[in-house]
Amino acid sequence: MDHADLSQHVLVFSPIGRDGPAIAELLGKAGIGATVCTDLADLVRAIGEGVGAVFVAEEGLFGKDLSDLDRLVADQPVWSDLPFIVLTSHQDQPAVSAWRRKLVAGLSNVSLLERPVQPITLTSAMRAALRARDRQYEVRALLEARDQTAEKLEVLVIERTAALEQANAQLRTEMDERARVEQSLRHAQKIEALGQLTGGVAHDFNNLLMVISGGLEMIDRQTNPARRQRLMEGMRQAAQRGAGLTRQLLAFSRKQALKPEAVDIARQIGGMRELLDRSLRGDVHVDFDFADDLWPVEVDPGELELVVLNLAVNARDALPNGGTIMVRADNAQQVSDEDLQGDYVRLSIIDSGTGMPADVQARVFEPFFTTKDIGKGSGLGLAQVHGFATQSGGQVRISSELGSGTNITLYLPRSESVPSPAKSQLIDLDVEQEKCGTAGSVLLVEDDDEVAMLVTEMLDRLGYNVIRTASAAAALGALANGRAIDLVFSDIMMPGGMDGVQLAREIKKRRKDLPVLLTSGYAEAARFEAEADGIRILAKPYRLDELAEALTAAAA
Repeated sequence: MDHADLSQHVLVFSPIGRDGPAIAELLGKAGIGATVCTDLADLVRAIGEGVGAVFVAEEGLFGKDLSDLDRLVADQPVWSDLPFIVLTSHQDQPAVSAWRRKLVAGLSNVSLLERPVQPITLTSAMRAALRARDRQYEVRALLEARDQTAEKLEVLVIERTAALEQANAQLRTEMDERARVEQSLRHAQKIEALGQLTGGVAHDFNNLLMVISGGLEMIDRQTNPARRQRLMEGMRQAAQRGAGLTRQLLAFSRKQALKPEAVDIARQIGGMRELLDRSLRGDVHVDFDFADDLWPVEVDPGELELVVLNLAVNARDALPNGGTIMVRADNAQQVSDEDLQGDYVRLSIIDSGTGMPADVQARVFEPFFTTKDIGKGSGLGLAQVHGFATQSGGQVRISSELGSGTNITLYLPRSESVPSPAKSQLIDLDVEQEKCGTAGSVLLVEDDDEVAMLVTEMLDRLGYNVIRTASAAAALGALANGRAIDLVFSDIMMPGGMDGVQLAREIKKRRKDLPVLLTSGYAEAARFEAEADGIRILAKPYRLDELAEALTAAAA
């Protein structure tokens, strides 16, 4: 039978007389299905198969072994409480009453009806019992549904757990891959940094070799004792610089060795006005605003000038439509924060240009980070500014907003010493050599004094008049002054934010017919750019005949 049949079916056990069949017939007329059990074992078996209620005449149980029936009732599932209707007699002897109490306790859910019982009473009691039993079967169905849901949920949990484990494994794999990529990136950055170092070292050593090898060649051709002595002095200085460079390489992991001294910022930077004007476009102007009581600072003056020049060139690039760059300095007394403690001079370079977003501000001092186009910036300028400030015992701060300009402020430590007179560390502006050569005039652009001295001698030997400048900005200024220049001979790697290739491009814009010859101790760094622009490069070190051939080819 299904749930509906079981919940509405009755077992009748009245083995004495005709009560059993009569009651089954009575219940049948009332629409209640009933089955008559012939003995106690038959009753126990039928109850085990499932039933809605049980009608029992007590005399059928009196004196019988009810242990199987009691065990069956006691072992019912949690949802089941089988209703029993027991037909009793008027006997109230003590023994019968005690047995009856024991019977009620054993059957648990018992309703007692005394003889004689009215048919309506019997059918009403049986319907009430069947309704209660039907609710028990509903509870069973709900419990089964709950168990099924729990099983499904458990399966789902297992599936989700497996999925999470898989996702976790994938995440670990991705994290391992990311760590590998980051390690590869750091390795690539180290290689790039090493390449930058190698190029710089190659450039510097080739400059030194140029002075020594070229000096040895020229000294045999020179009869003037003073010039021979000057060549010898240049070679000695080159050898000393080579030894110093070797010491720096051996101490590569340490900070750069600066030469700090007491510096009057107003005088030192004020003397850069001509250089700054020449380094910037005609529509960009520089104003100075220095406090009258400005303290001296303890810094390397040459590095200070490079920092100001770098920042001014960056500010110029942020002013595509022209404008003013303000260089301001004032005293900051008793500064106290996590990075600075004591007296400092605030040196600010301020522009009203395009500004920069927060994500760019967060990275501007990183080595090799640049927002400029390829070939227009190495990403080392602001890193050098940061290194200079921290190595000098100060700090650099940046404040910028898109469309509202940028303010970069250096905090430089106050010096208690008296500064010496300011001397430009970057250039000898437009030092024109008085020559009587007939081959023409060469504008020599070389920041290294020893190399410049040697090359000047070589050019003089070849019959050229020489005008020497020490930066690209100064060279452009010399050209703007209207001097008669037949050829520009420039080093590639120079301070000031503009290298030799960029200088050559700018010259081509201004004087398309003016020949340009470039030279470098690390020519590979700019070979592709120069070749793309049709610019010749003479690799250092070179001999006098190689210089003559290169100058002739460039002027052709």
